[in-house]
Amino acid sequence: MSENNLQAHLDDLRENVIAMLKTIFDPEIPVNIYELGLVYDIEINEAGDVDINMTLTAPGCPVAQTFPGEIESKISTVPDVGKVHVELVWEPAWTKDLMSEAAQLQLGIF
Repeated sequence: MSENNLQAHLDDLRENVIAMLKTIFDPEIPVNIYELGLVYDIEINEAGDVDINMTLTAPGCPVAQTFPGEIESKISTVPDVGKVHVELVWEPAWTKDLMSEAAQLQLGIF
């Protein structure tokens, strides 16, 4: 695969991963985790392995132990995705400022 084709493939794969992330909703806020700004970084290598750094709205969130595994399972169903690893990080701390404009409008935050 040429470098241009590889980059196009990785770009498409990234868009597909983001589309899947937009189907996963925060258990406490009725907005998907991507629009909430909980996903800080998505890295995809040439093998299609996906590493995601994300946070939760609060460190004491009741799903902190199980949510990363649920996300890994869903992302692994995306065609051409290899191994998936979700890492919870707490820095920087999540704030409402990280939410997309659409999410802020949906929740009535202006």
